[in-house]
Amino acid sequence: MQAEFLNYKRRVERDRDLIKENATHKALSPIIEVLDTIDRAREHGELDEGFRAVADQLQQAVASQGLIRFGEPGDAFDPNLHDALSHIGEDPEVEVTTAKVIVRAGYRFGERVVRAAQVLVAEPAGGSAATDAG
Repeated sequence: MQAEFLNYKRRVERDRDLIKENATHKALSPIIEVLDTIDRAREHGELDEGFRAVADQLQQAVASQGLIRFGEPGDAFDPNLHDALSHIGEDPEVEVTTAKVIVRAGYRFGERVVRAAQVLVAEPAGGSAATDAG
């Protein structure tokens, strides 16, 4: 009877954690589009001082809830994290298939990829890196 009760408590706690994670994911997912707009404005230098403070605060708030931005130029291409939009050819500067240009950042919530980073990939010179990303 005690073992059954302990198993029940563990199951309820696991379910509670999963419900909390799913609710947070659902609440943060729509904010990704807002973060994309902020990124585009930053790229064009269109954030005045007041709005920059608000944008920074929003980004810190979602990060504190577990929404993590990823995808930087030069990252090794990983099909679990990146969505390759285009192949831009060979690049003598890279040693493995590489996310050379980040079109849209990716976001992860815990271990769950909410949105893959959209990237343009480059291959090492000589075309010898078909499966180097792993």
